[in-house]
Amino acid sequence: MWIINIIAEINFMSSIGKVWQEYILMTDIILQKFIANAGYCSRRKAEERIRSGQVKVNNKIAELGMKVSSDDKIEIGNKLIELPKEKIYITLNKPVGVTCTNRRFKNEKNVFELLPGEFKNLHVVGRLDKNSRGLVLLTNDGDMTMRMTHPRFGHEKKYVVQLRIKNQELHPSSEHRRIDQIIDNFLKGIDIGDGDGVVKVKKIKYLEKNKFEIILTEGKKRQIRRMFKVLDLDVVDLKRVVIGNIKLGNLKVGKWKELKVGDLGLL
Repeated sequence: MWIINIIAEINFMSSIGKVWQEYILMTDIILQKFIANAGYCSRRKAEERIRSGQVKVNNKIAELGMKVSSDDKIEIGNKLIELPKEKIYITLNKPVGVTCTNRRFKNEKNVFELLPGEFKNLHVVGRLDKNSRGLVLLTNDGDMTMRMTHPRFGHEKKYVVQLRIKNQELHPSSEHRRIDQIIDNFLKGIDIGDGDGVVKVKKIKYLEKNKFEIILTEGKKRQIRRMFKVLDLDVVDLKRVVIGNIKLGNLKVGKWKELKVGDLGLL
């Protein structure tokens, strides 16, 4: 009986998603939200483009906050912006050496080369730098992208970080004080410079053999690596294992899978 109930709930969630998408297509919504829903960029980026005069509605320069529907002709540059027929959510286990961009560079591979061509217009939620690996989320859902990346929503991202420490290992029995110093600095905040100022982590825990588990709710570019660098410690491996309530699990390196509405929970 419980299996039947679960199947019924999944079908219900799927039908809700379809009905909601049809409703969005018919209803006037704020322009920047429309652009985000179309998966072109986040709502914040859409606002920037509208303010700079890059967006046109029915061949006229758009105004921030104006309402539009799928009946309107909306363009950014020469690109026509349309709502997708369905929302797509992909998880990918990004390998080291692969970039989180759709731009192509010589002798460099990006995440979209690991996906079928039909997903080339998705955007990455929470990028990982080239030398890091692990969980990456891709979608055409601009609203979800904003919820996952904006600090006010407080979504947690969990990382496992391996350090290189010359001639020693941070072992709790012999290096307890050093571990405590690292944890204390990360919780209180570290000035990483380059205009980013003092940053901190939400949680940090020592695991074993120079390995830490770290949780961020917001982050600057290469923040974890830069924080350890200030403490004269080198990161040799950085792996993201959780974004919100989505886990990397046993997804193999370089592989991907598509999520259903029910997998997203309350994101």
